[in-house]
Amino acid sequence: MLVDSHCHLDFPELAAKLPELRQAMRDNQVGHALCISVTLEKFPNVLAVAAAHDNFFATVGVHPDYEDEPAFGVDDLLRLGDHPKVVGIGETGLDYFRLTGDLEWQRERFRTHIRAAVACGKPLIIHTRNAAEDTLRIMREEGAERVGGVMHCFTESLEVAEQAIALGFYISFSGIVTFKNAQSLKEVAAAVPLERILVETDSPYLAPIPFRGKTNQPAYVRHVAEEVARLRGIPFETLAAASTDNFFRLFKQAVRCN
Repeated sequence: MLVDSHCHLDFPELAAKLPELRQAMRDNQVGHALCISVTLEKFPNVLAVAAAHDNFFATVGVHPDYEDEPAFGVDDLLRLGDHPKVVGIGETGLDYFRLTGDLEWQRERFRTHIRAAVACGKPLIIHTRNAAEDTLRIMREEGAERVGGVMHCFTESLEVAEQAIALGFYISFSGIVTFKNAQSLKEVAAAVPLERILVETDSPYLAPIPFRGKTNQPAYVRHVAEEVARLRGIPFETLAAASTDNFFRLFKQAVRCN
């Protein structure tokens, strides 16, 4: 069985179709999914999805793209994250692609998430785009290695992956790894240690080949796993078992369903 380690099932494209999405997961041997928070305002919706299903889990955090989010602190994240279904802190990180100008607010928000994760002992879900150097620097400065986490939807170099792994982080591959123009990422997927790999959809975005351009869903994580297995020259079953074990090793609070 597989785990979709990053999806947004509370988003309107998916929320109204949960029964059929869950059936598609079963049909494609996807046993669990991690529902990711991007704003605190809509966090209750994320938690509700996870709480309603024994094979779904949740995180709490604010995506770095949401500049206009109300101010919050470590205590807010700890209060909201104090629930057995909340297994991680994030999505957090840095994004210098969509936003420009003085982004010190983004870096301070990232630090807040790391401090909350360390305080509650839950791993981090990190987004980084055009910001790898600052992302890794802040991770080191704030002691992110004390809780570890995952570099989600990874698109950086093998060197960046190795630095994150040295800090106790896992590397998660999305549908991007199936794209024909993603040769450098394919090389990273072939080189990262198997015991540090996760797979994800980031649905409803980034649908893998052969569904590119369509609405993504957790069932499609199978295509990501198949491509990573192909790149590594190993059976799909080996990749599926390893990435699932990795997920539950990282997210220790997540309870594996039979």
